[in-house]
Amino acid sequence: MTKIKKQKLTNINKAIIAIILTATFLIPTKLLAHDLSSAKSNGLVGETDSGYLAVVDSSDSSLNNFVKVINKKRKLRYQAIANKNGVSLITVEQQAGRKLLRKIPNGEYVRISGKWKKK
Repeated sequence: MTKIKKQKLTNINKAIIAIILTATFLIPTKLLAHDLSSAKSNGLVGETDSGYLAVVDSSDSSLNNFVKVINKKRKLRYQAIANKNGVSLITVEQQAGRKLLRKIPNGEYVRISGKWKKK
């Protein structure tokens, strides 16, 4: 290989490494915390009195989508429970919300009547 080709490859390798390092440091750590327990313990999401999760304070679309997926699954489960017991969806959501809020460990966020607070 010629000296010029080697230098071009070296420059390309350096550029790739620089891009990877830059991306690593620019990706917010909250994007890496998309499992429910760590998102809760890091204060990114919290339980609400409506039985669903909510993002505490973020416009991060990845985090919002993460919460939407979980809430969609919860709603399906709540609807199944409501159908099985002959009650309304809102009744199940409210009962689930109360139950979830009781279980929240200290230090995590809860939203009650639209207001966030740390338990």
